[in-house]
Amino acid sequence: MEEKWIEAVTDGRRLDVLLAEAAGLSRSRAAALMEEGQCFLEGAPCRKAGERPTPGKRVTLTVPAPRETGLAAEDLPLEILYEDPDLAVVNKPRGMVVHPAVGHEEGTLVNALLFRLDSLGAIGGERRPGIVHRLDKDTSGLLLVAKNDETQQALSDLLRERRIEKHYRALAEGLLKEDAGRIEAPIGRSRKDRKKMAVDPAGREAITEWRKLAEGRSCTLLDVHILTGRTHQIRVHLKSIHHPVCGDPLYGSDRGAKVPCLMLHARSLTLEHPRTHKKMTFQAPLPEDFLKGLGSNGIVIPEELI
Repeated sequence: MEEKWIEAVTDGRRLDVLLAEAAGLSRSRAAALMEEGQCFLEGAPCRKAGERPTPGKRVTLTVPAPRETGLAAEDLPLEILYEDPDLAVVNKPRGMVVHPAVGHEEGTLVNALLFRLDSLGAIGGERRPGIVHRLDKDTSGLLLVAKNDETQQALSDLLRERRIEKHYRALAEGLLKEDAGRIEAPIGRSRKDRKKMAVDPAGREAITEWRKLAEGRSCTLLDVHILTGRTHQIRVHLKSIHHPVCGDPLYGSDRGAKVPCLMLHARSLTLEHPRTHKKMTFQAPLPEDFLKGLGSNGIVIPEELI
């Protein structure tokens, strides 16, 4: 991919949001490029990602050609459920970090993808080739991977427009009274603990829908549909209604059901293929540790829900 020069007109939104949309980047990548001095507002350097200029001003962003990442391709166990020239769908195992970061330079999903796939999109940055969305380290299940820049931008657009439907299985602490519900509560970085996220009126919009599937002795199995993709969204939202995910070391309670792992799994994805426009649905069965957690708490579910 060659260097790109992006021009946009301000519309009252934060510059990192505007530029991420215009360039097909993640918001954090756009902000990083601004900090590097790649952004100009009406010809003057602009490094403030949160700046909201008045509408109608010209802003430009230079997206440099990607450098060699230096990331190692590693032959790691990874289940690829689907692959074509544009994208792949993988079933991420619990315990695997999605992309390299400080303290996790090896053994990540990206390292495995570099070994298993013949190409990856580059617009997400040097450390996140092909990555369109993420799962927490201890969350298992489905992830979309882009194999070229065009697809990566198209999938990012579909996510932003809420045209990719994502459902999870979550075992929540306690017995929920209602059969279904919707949580609309903005999420931001916790002001008390920077390792956590929290419901915050000043945070970003976050919407989660849930539906009861089965009950155990002191826990409830849920189908969870997220309409936005905030960090720790399901974990924070379920905690906010006093039913955190069982086995959650950050947001759970000491009174929760005894389980072998974080009981959260990305179960299904439905999308329209960005090139063929064919509707596609993928499913990843519940892993063995999740099933053990259900069984030890008296939950037996039909095979179609596994």
